[in-house]
Amino acid sequence: MFLFSSSLVLVAVSLITPSSGQNVCENYGESPGSACTCPPGFGGSTCSSPACGGNIFQGTNRSIISDASATAFGNLTSSACSCEDGWTGTGCNVCKSTTSCQNAYTAVNGTSSSSSGVDGLDGSSSVLNSTLTCNSEPQIWAAGEMSCQVVNPTLQAIYPLDSTLTILRTLNASLTPSQGLTSFGSSGSIYAQLWYSGIEQFYCTASSCTQTSPSGNGSSTWSCHDLSCTCRPNTTFCGGAPVSNLTDTIDGLSDDLTIGCGELAGNGTATCSFQQSVLTSLFGSGGLSLSDCVFGECVAQGVVDSAEGNTPSGDTSGGGTQLSSGVIAGLAVVGGLVGLVLLGLVVGLWNQRKSRRAGEKGMSTGRGYGGVAVEWKDLRYVVPGNGGKSWYWRGRNTVHDKVVLDGVSGKVAPGQMMGILGPSGAGKTTLVEILSEKHKSGIITGSVLFPSSHSTSTSHPPRIGFVPQQDILPATLTVLEALLFAARLRLPEHISDAEKKYRVEDVIEQLGLTNLRDVRIGGTSGEGRGISGGEMRRVSIGLELVGSPDVLILDEPTSGLDSVSASKVASVLRAVAHDPENPTAVIASIHQPSSQLYQTFDKILLLSQGQALYNGPGSFAPAQHFMARGLPYQEGYNVADYLLEIASDGDLSLSSELVRCPSRDKSGKERSGGGSGDVEKGNGGSLVSGEGYATTFLTQFEMLAGREWKILRRDKTLFFAHVGISCVLGVFCGGLYFDTGLTIAGFQSRVGCLFFLGALIAFSSLSALYNVVEIRPLFLRERSSGYYSPTAWLFSRFVFDVIPLRIIPTILVSTITYWMAGLAPHAANFFKFLFILVLYTLAMTLLNFLLATLLRNGGLAILISALSALYQMTYSGFFVHLSSIPPVLRWLQWLCPLNYALEALSVNEVGGGLMIQDVLEGVPVDVSAEVIMELLFGFGTNNYYRDVLVLFAFIAGFAVLVVGVVWIRVREMR
Repeated sequence: MFLFSSSLVLVAVSLITPSSGQNVCENYGESPGSACTCPPGFGGSTCSSPACGGNIFQGTNRSIISDASATAFGNLTSSACSCEDGWTGTGCNVCKSTTSCQNAYTAVNGTSSSSSGVDGLDGSSSVLNSTLTCNSEPQIWAAGEMSCQVVNPTLQAIYPLDSTLTILRTLNASLTPSQGLTSFGSSGSIYAQLWYSGIEQFYCTASSCTQTSPSGNGSSTWSCHDLSCTCRPNTTFCGGAPVSNLTDTIDGLSDDLTIGCGELAGNGTATCSFQQSVLTSLFGSGGLSLSDCVFGECVAQGVVDSAEGNTPSGDTSGGGTQLSSGVIAGLAVVGGLVGLVLLGLVVGLWNQRKSRRAGEKGMSTGRGYGGVAVEWKDLRYVVPGNGGKSWYWRGRNTVHDKVVLDGVSGKVAPGQMMGILGPSGAGKTTLVEILSEKHKSGIITGSVLFPSSHSTSTSHPPRIGFVPQQDILPATLTVLEALLFAARLRLPEHISDAEKKYRVEDVIEQLGLTNLRDVRIGGTSGEGRGISGGEMRRVSIGLELVGSPDVLILDEPTSGLDSVSASKVASVLRAVAHDPENPTAVIASIHQPSSQLYQTFDKILLLSQGQALYNGPGSFAPAQHFMARGLPYQEGYNVADYLLEIASDGDLSLSSELVRCPSRDKSGKERSGGGSGDVEKGNGGSLVSGEGYATTFLTQFEMLAGREWKILRRDKTLFFAHVGISCVLGVFCGGLYFDTGLTIAGFQSRVGCLFFLGALIAFSSLSALYNVVEIRPLFLRERSSGYYSPTAWLFSRFVFDVIPLRIIPTILVSTITYWMAGLAPHAANFFKFLFILVLYTLAMTLLNFLLATLLRNGGLAILISALSALYQMTYSGFFVHLSSIPPVLRWLQWLCPLNYALEALSVNEVGGGLMIQDVLEGVPVDVSAEVIMELLFGFGTNNYYRDVLVLFAFIAGFAVLVVGVVWIRVREMR
């Protein structure tokens, strides 16, 4: 898989398109007239002949190699081309001492520099009128030459002879001695030549150069632009040898160039680097390494004295470090997110304060609860034959429709308690759900009115409390905490917390739960036994009572309870209905009441096959009604059982016209009230519209966050499981990839380690899906009761799921693995590594949130999540090269978050200067890991910040989809 050779590297690099050609004057000589002005060390009519020996001050008087050698170019390695005393380097342009500079200058000009001026012009400059000195430091003052050995194992395997690089760096041409002899070109420029076995192979130039020496110890860094190189045809590097032809590659070198040199070592040499984008991708962040570099600059002592202690003239950085565009973009994104959070907090605090002050200024209604009647007329509910879809209701055949309610009417006044009786399938639950404004999947026709005795009822919709048949309660909270949670969210914002607590205590006493106020509710999901079923039923009723409902509706509140518990529940409901201060209309569907329970109802509605057989007073009145119609009643027999037997017979002829007509007042007109009725509501319709919340968004989030924190503190199983497993997997993964080497096999292990972490995050995020599926029923009940907005619930759920169960475990497993595996040993690389994994964790968590909210079936959601993880592993780029996938399937890679995460992690790893050092078939390989990464995985070396932005886009997209799905789809539908 990792078959690689040095020739493969060279072929990959040679794909770059050439950008420059040869000039009339070679070596970038200038042509002001018919002859070429050549750079130091070159001569001839076209500047193609190198100077043979001598020194830099001799200029055109130096001997040159005019005869073409076997390779068509002069060879400087012959003994005839040895340097004069005091000069060194390829081309003999590097001075070794002050004496060599003075002697060479005097020999050319015939006088000393101190007496005639070393500028070669008018000698008027006091700075230049001083003795020449030889500056042998990497940092230069005017213009200096440098000569280095090029040592790279891979290059040496192909080109085993000596390679050297000579560079003329010109910082300020006006300060060089004998301008025109030792200086060439303009200020801020470089000219370089590469020699192989003494023969020039190619030459380069760059402009707009600046010099920096931040440490002040003589080291220097040159940053240049507009690099251009020209390859000499038929030389070893450029087609003269069968092993390779680098002409296209060398001619294509462009963009920016950096030449960095450290301080001098004890032997008077330094180590430098020749850095350019192509060379960096081949040989690592240090570019082409240069060793045994020697420096020589003949410069006036006055120039050095005047500039010492100051920032070099070419230094434009101001001593600071500029941030890259990627870092700036990242900081801007983080700053924007923080700003949005702070802005949202400020707006939330302002709305919260405004809402609370509104109540203090008397802007609230001030009315109590209760005093609202419930009246329904000709209610009809039909489930379409297409399985509940009603979007093509009109103009179709209704033969297969199921009629659940058929023209049912009735009324309950404040202070009355109605029991709805009937056998299974009679429509009891459907009726109470419609009266409670629950969303239904079928077709509703008719009207529901809420006449009210309050004078302000027209501006405030009735508060309807609904207790479902099943008790859905927060198992980890105590009875008091559950009721306080409901009170703080369902009572208006302006009511003080002390008043809400008083209301809760009153409800606890009213329901007979005083001894259980500090007992956890518990349940059947491993939270402990908790309270009994009857007590749970009373807590469910209490959750509605703390909200001060105007109407209380219950669906089979005594189902599953023993007679004693059912009697206690019935007593509570009767007390609520007949409260002397706040009489409340109470409606409850009852499946099979006992005689004692039956007697607690003031009114009875008997249903059979969706029609009302009786609607009137309770007690013995229903029996008398049916006895008058010829149905015998046995003395002492339970009236409720008697009525159920009648309803079970299904004789709809017993229903009277009086029962089915709407109630009328004494004037004979239909009564209407503060509610509103709608006719022919479609799919999901409710007869009373409008969804409002008693508290602001910030208060909702505070209450939800408080509950989530209590649950997390009391049920630590999942948190400690995530942390423990993360530590174990971190040690396992770190041991599996322990101290990975710098060979090709080691690089495979590094990428495999990164892939393993990404796959681990993808699968461990499945628990986020399960958590949402588990808490979904509680959310549906609380949302339908108007506790809080879906956005507040999502925000709190996300915060308390992501931080303790996603981010902390991710940091643990990643940190342990990172340092055990020996990945890039730099703090910047480590934190960029963690940043990518945290982003990927957020994306995977939101994806599982989306699946959990989009699909009602939890098992199906888990299956799809697992399949999506496998899909991401396939398209991550690790198992298969993405370019080899057929185009019809290749586009799926753009929808794979793991692909971007793995690319960013890999780029971050090789961007730390990772070099591959290996031996293949006897050929030493010493190249940057970026080359192998591009060839084997197709990852772009400059794609880190692009991948960061794409991961942010995935997070934002998933977040928007989750919010939209929860608002539109995750609602109670009955």
